Amino acid sequence: MNDDQEPENLDLVHLLRAVSIEFSLRQAEFAGRNHMHPTDVRALICLLDAARAGEPATVGLLGARLGQGSAGTTAVIDRLERLGYVARVRDDRDRRRILLRVEPEAIRLGREFFGPLIDGVLAVLDSFDPAERDTVRRFLTATHTVFTPPAA
Repeated sequence: MNDDQEPENLDLVHLLRAVSIEFSLRQAEFAGRNHMHPTDVRALICLLDAARAGEPATVGLLGARLGQGSAGTTAVIDRLERLGYVARVRDDRDRRRILLRVEPEAIRLGREFFGPLIDGVLAVLDSFDPAERDTVRRFLTATHTVFTPPAA
């Protein structure tokens, strides 16, 4: 390849970026409709991901995932709590520890807004055979690793 040629497969990187931008725009639209900051939506996603993974959703975990200090994380949680989208609850196993729980109203709003988009993506994936889906999964997993900073 000479200097004025693009690397092979760069078009796939551009497509991934375009999908990422569109997803970010939808997140911002959702945030605006529901009186949230885009960081609040990211926080909800982090908390839902933690719940799916069976991880305790602590303030520290959320701060680390958002890349924010304790003051910024507390501000996000306070906003989400005021809106009724997140609750602070005591851990059943360690009553000293506070966990964060996404409230049903936030889940309902998310499903209402993102549900049709998710259904569309699932329909696209249904058009792929299992081997193709595995290739997509491997690509996205490896790409996620490239973008994820190493643990400190």
